[in-house]
Amino acid sequence: MSPPVTSDLAYIPPDGGWGWAVVFGASITVGFSYSFPKAFTIYFKELQAAYKVSYSQIAWITSIMCAATYGGGPISSILVNRFGSRPVVIFGGLLCGIGMVSASFCTSIVQLYICVGLISGFGLALNLQPSVIIIGKYFLKRRPIANGLAMAGSPVMLCTLAPLNQFLFDNFGWRGSFLILGAILLNCCVAGALFRPIGPATGPIQKEANKEVKETAKAVGFLAATEEEEDKERCAKFNQYLDCSLFKHRGFLIYLVGNVLMFLGFFAPIVFLAPYAKHIGIDEYSAAFLLSILAIVDMIARPATGLIANSKWVRPKIQYFFSFSIAFNGACHLLCPLASDYAGLVIYSIFFGLAFGMVCAMLFETLMDLVGAVRFTSAVGLVTIAECCTILLGPPIGGTLIDTFGDYKYMFIKCGAVMVVAGTFLFIMNYYNYRMLAKEEKAVGTKDPEHGRTVNEGSNNWDSEKMQDGQELEPLTDEQGLKKEVNGLSEA
Repeated sequence: MSPPVTSDLAYIPPDGGWGWAVVFGASITVGFSYSFPKAFTIYFKELQAAYKVSYSQIAWITSIMCAATYGGGPISSILVNRFGSRPVVIFGGLLCGIGMVSASFCTSIVQLYICVGLISGFGLALNLQPSVIIIGKYFLKRRPIANGLAMAGSPVMLCTLAPLNQFLFDNFGWRGSFLILGAILLNCCVAGALFRPIGPATGPIQKEANKEVKETAKAVGFLAATEEEEDKERCAKFNQYLDCSLFKHRGFLIYLVGNVLMFLGFFAPIVFLAPYAKHIGIDEYSAAFLLSILAIVDMIARPATGLIANSKWVRPKIQYFFSFSIAFNGACHLLCPLASDYAGLVIYSIFFGLAFGMVCAMLFETLMDLVGAVRFTSAVGLVTIAECCTILLGPPIGGTLIDTFGDYKYMFIKCGAVMVVAGTFLFIMNYYNYRMLAKEEKAVGTKDPEHGRTVNEGSNNWDSEKMQDGQELEPLTDEQGLKKEVNGLSEA
């Protein structure tokens, strides 16, 4: 029998009630954060004609937007720890709306980079991370279900936005469409308003209380702070957000290298799918519908993949399943040039949606399997910072190949080859990591958390890991909680 799920929070999460309203709001913000850059590609062909730029230049819009969304993650986390999820998401929604409304008045491609890429992209970053954090505060036992429902907002939103963008363009042009999209993105502010704070006092109130305690202690003589102690405290606060000791973690480094390589070919096929369909003579609505097909399959693939990955046959070696998903994704892109008509592209979109959903469903689960729940927040911050570089370069490199050869097939071949190589690398290195872990366990008789926790044999290990749910995303606001967290990381 599984042990009861416990939490280190100073309160008991309700696991329901208003939390379901929070999940609904999170599905909106998460949906916009992940799907908006993909659906925006509907306008690429028209923007290219309007500004007379190349494919690589137009692809920088989505690249900058995705890079700002990923790269802004650590900043978003710090702001949430300081002000809470609700104001951060509301501010992010305002940035998204302002960016798109400003884009409707742009007269150069560089201005679009700033308005759509940087401003709206950073606004999406302020929507994504707080949504994940607030769910961790409202749910504990039902948290996997709540996260699954929130993440399902991405394919649902993509199904809606892709044809909607084409409809808006046909009726209002791209400038009018950007104005309307700016207003639609303001719904993130409404969703953020649902993120009602929960738990003990946080933010400025708690900091003021801590300040008063410190001043009282100084007056009585019980607190003798030195410069060395202050330096250690600053270092501990930094490690709270980004635990740089993870760079000594073998499993984390394998994951990081494989994912950085993977993202060179992960987003470009989505960016150029609709333009490629238009290039071979398919009408605009049918081209936009390809993204909807991809999103529908993705919507089904994510929960199905989660169920398979959580089974007793796959869970102990989940890293292999993740490696296979990446290689399968690459194989789909390698076969895409064989699709020369709409029926072929529909088949490609189905398999692409399946492969894309498999990768997305396990992207963060495999990272938590490697580093553990306590260090997961820091790991995500470090990974997103590294990944934003290849996310930024991937679509423009694909656009350069299209400009150079005048054919989309070389872009798909490049993306497919990169992802097959990334999947193969992860498979080989994870095999090495599993072997080393087995040797270390045999020699020491226990797991060494400093080199990865990927060997989760049986259900007891998985149940014991679930006992930590709810604490990795909870900001530590008092000095005692901070020291406990740091000590926990250093002892691991």
